[in-house]
Amino acid sequence: MTEAFFGKIALIGIGLIGSSIARDVKARGLAKEVSISTRSTGTLKRAEELGLGTSYTVSAADAVKDADLVIVSVPVGASGAVAEQIAPSLKKGAILTDVGSTKASVIAQMQPHVPEGVHFIPGHPLAGTEKSGPDAGFEGLFAGRWCIFTPVAETDPAALAKLRAFWEALGSKVDEMDPQHHDKVLAIVSHLPHIIAYNIVGTADDLETVTQSEVIKYSASGFRDFTRLAASDPTMWRDVCLHNRDAILEMLARFSEDLAYLQRAIRWGEGDKLFDLFTRTREIRRSIIQAGQDVDAPDFGRHGTSQKS
Repeated sequence: MTEAFFGKIALIGIGLIGSSIARDVKARGLAKEVSISTRSTGTLKRAEELGLGTSYTVSAADAVKDADLVIVSVPVGASGAVAEQIAPSLKKGAILTDVGSTKASVIAQMQPHVPEGVHFIPGHPLAGTEKSGPDAGFEGLFAGRWCIFTPVAETDPAALAKLRAFWEALGSKVDEMDPQHHDKVLAIVSHLPHIIAYNIVGTADDLETVTQSEVIKYSASGFRDFTRLAASDPTMWRDVCLHNRDAILEMLARFSEDLAYLQRAIRWGEGDKLFDLFTRTREIRRSIIQAGQDVDAPDFGRHGTSQKS
């Protein structure tokens, strides 16, 4: 079995994902050193107060010096700039990975800066909550969740195996796929639901016939659960939309077609069509529970750990 331990891990970005990785690494003893870097001095100070690493710096280049594993956890639009900053300081043989929700764009941004001898393995853990920042992370976030690798050409098998062992040590199940395929899959299972949630909550906010107090007062229903998604980090989701544009637009077009079908069924009182659709979608929910990606509990399973990607 491949060893998941690293001498030094550098975490570039210490939000929900980065801080959760830091907590798991510490709890499982997966590294001797954990160097943490973020541009915000306030965030960096908070990470230090939480004891998430062994060293702290606002310089990403300094953080990655002598690191065996570098994990970039920044909004996908900043991936290229980070790769350019750290490239001269990456040691030969280091593994460089990321946690971005779009992969084709991240690869296009980062790969040109990766020095020869550094193993670049793009990744995406499908786990998270609507919270952000170093306080939002927690131990066990990745347990039972998928982490997807989208390896580039001629990826070193030993480096890939070591990164797989690392994520498995965090409790993840690991899969591999083509970056374009990843982006299409995530467009429907993650990106489109968030866009719809942002839009529905925005529509409710714009309605002049319903006061904001009424929206809030009566939100212990479907609307409340949309607001959870719509509370996600704006910078992250702006970048996701801009950097997975084609796949998201394709899924939005398909969604619009299906919505028009639903609209017609409601308009013309076609109860059979409505019942068939609602029955089919109910089965999807059951399948997700059977796959272990949520729990069969009231309140959308949120009495357990809330997860999204």
